[in-house]
Amino acid sequence: MSERKGPVLIELDEAPQVGPEVAEPVPDAIGGADGRAMQVVATLGAKRASRLARFFWSALLGLVGFVASLAAWNFVTGLLAENPILGWIALGLVGAVLLALVLVALRELAAFARLGRLDRVHRAAEAALAEGDLAGARRVVAQISGLYVGRPELRLGRDALERQREELFDAASLFALAEAEVMTPLDRAASAEIEAAARQVATVTALVPLALADVIVALTANLRMIRRIAEVYGGRAGTLGSWRLTRAVMTHLVATGAVAIGDDLLGSALGGSVLSKLSRRFGEGVVNGALTARVGLAAMEVCRPLPFGEGRRPNVTGLIRRALTGLLNRGEG
Repeated sequence: MSERKGPVLIELDEAPQVGPEVAEPVPDAIGGADGRAMQVVATLGAKRASRLARFFWSALLGLVGFVASLAAWNFVTGLLAENPILGWIALGLVGAVLLALVLVALRELAAFARLGRLDRVHRAAEAALAEGDLAGARRVVAQISGLYVGRPELRLGRDALERQREELFDAASLFALAEAEVMTPLDRAASAEIEAAARQVATVTALVPLALADVIVALTANLRMIRRIAEVYGGRAGTLGSWRLTRAVMTHLVATGAVAIGDDLLGSALGGSVLSKLSRRFGEGVVNGALTARVGLAAMEVCRPLPFGEGRRPNVTGLIRRALTGLLNRGEG
């Protein structure tokens, strides 16, 4: 009798269940961060309106001003005819508004004059240095000393400059003395403004996930930083002057390509081991902060009455490291 054959059951070890819940998370490193907020700010600041756009806005502003003036005139004259007391009150208020507008215009003109003075001294210093013109260098140093007559914190430096400037007989040495005695305290103050702005932009970008919040914060922080740097160097700007100065700085950055930043700069400034641990949002904050530091350095070059001498220009890497030290320590924790 033959043995009956049947199905054979082979037991296998239970296979692991593979699903999305057990998959490794996608790395979210800084490599994808590109400083979008600062890229937008730089583009907006450097963008120059076309002639047609400027003509349109000028015509529109003229039309609005004409209509407002005519309406105010008709309002005051009509009120004077109906009720002289109220008419004179309205006339006084209109006069007060016009006086305020005149004062604002004078303030803006004074701000443009201060910025223009800094620019003229800067260009004269560049020319004297390029030509080795000692007489021109002495005129520039005298102008720089005159710029800061009302600054008590620079009194000792100005006194030292006055004592020693006649002992030097070449433009480079004279400018080096001016930098050491007068410009160094101003450079430190401007660097502190840059570090504060870079830290603010980086923190808000990293911690506030709201759409466009990083762009708004970057724009306001950079405008305030540029205005304060101008004030440090004696070029306090008004509203229009601040915008003109900001456009000049942003145009310089875009033209030189300095608005782009890469992992090489951040790696040298902050360390590759740190970069590998940063999240995308945190990395975006670091990049925006670094770009803000570059904007600040460009503002220093534009506002400073004396060009940076050899080895005097602040180091971008050092500024970024000092500005973002606390933020990075928080991110590592």
